[in-house]
Amino acid sequence: MGKLLLTGVDGNLGEMAAEVLLQLAENDQIVFCGYNPEALKKYADMGIETHRTNFNSMDGLVEAFQGADKLALISMPFVGEKRQAAHRNVVDAAKKAGVKQIIYTSLVNAADETNPSIEKIDHAYTEAYIKEQGLDYILLRNSQYAEAMITNYFTFVKMGGVMKNSQGDGKMAYISRKDCAKAVAHALVSTQYTKSILDINGPELLTISEFVAYGNQATGNNVKYESVTDEENYAIFDAMGVPRTTDGVFQKGSEAPFSSEGMVTFAQAIRLGKMDAFTKDFEKLTGEKPLTVSYMFEHEDEFQIGDRHSLD
Repeated sequence: MGKLLLTGVDGNLGEMAAEVLLQLAENDQIVFCGYNPEALKKYADMGIETHRTNFNSMDGLVEAFQGADKLALISMPFVGEKRQAAHRNVVDAAKKAGVKQIIYTSLVNAADETNPSIEKIDHAYTEAYIKEQGLDYILLRNSQYAEAMITNYFTFVKMGGVMKNSQGDGKMAYISRKDCAKAVAHALVSTQYTKSILDINGPELLTISEFVAYGNQATGNNVKYESVTDEENYAIFDAMGVPRTTDGVFQKGSEAPFSSEGMVTFAQAIRLGKMDAFTKDFEKLTGEKPLTVSYMFEHEDEFQIGDRHSLD
């Protein structure tokens, strides 16, 4: 059997997936890729094969992927043609290197043309491109990270106790990023899935008001939710210094390390019922139950969104 290759180990999700994979496979079965050599060093010191890769160019990618049977592509943290081109480079190089299966971290309901999320455009493109190349695949369509909204909850605690966004009464099966990482690692070692689409969801569908109630119960705060328009949502992020697109400048240590275009169109998609996928796919893949929002609030220090690591 060929090796199991994980990309993006210098990022938040990729690093978590790497730690799980180290528990599921032998070191000599694993290949780790990333563009930050400092992040790769600790794995190289463990005797693991590592490669410094930059997906914005094909240079060196085929060589880095040689000998891998399965490759997990952690989606890039920028949006638009640049991300599509980077993903295309990975898929093309994987095919040339003889990789048999690609695992890709996508988004719930990515292929729905009526889903207004700006993020889903690149995911839909990448899913389609993988299929067009004739490669086997496991598409992991992740729900929204609960960590993003837990950090957001505490931001609004400091801003007066009223959480404001434009997702209204729409529902989302919030999932921990740690569970999404676990899904990536299990998909790499699994031999049960071919040409599969898995929805990686949390344990229950929640409105943001219900999400906030869990936070209040666990922390003793009294945050209330107030629905606002999409334009008002943009204005909130503008006031926080959040860039509209991923081409903008991200503030170091920002509590919202994403573009507001991504977050507001995500909220719109939730409001319109475009993100309410709810399955047991995570449990079937990993053999474990996903973490609850209540648990994450009770252990809030372990479930913050953290810093943005992209150097792009």
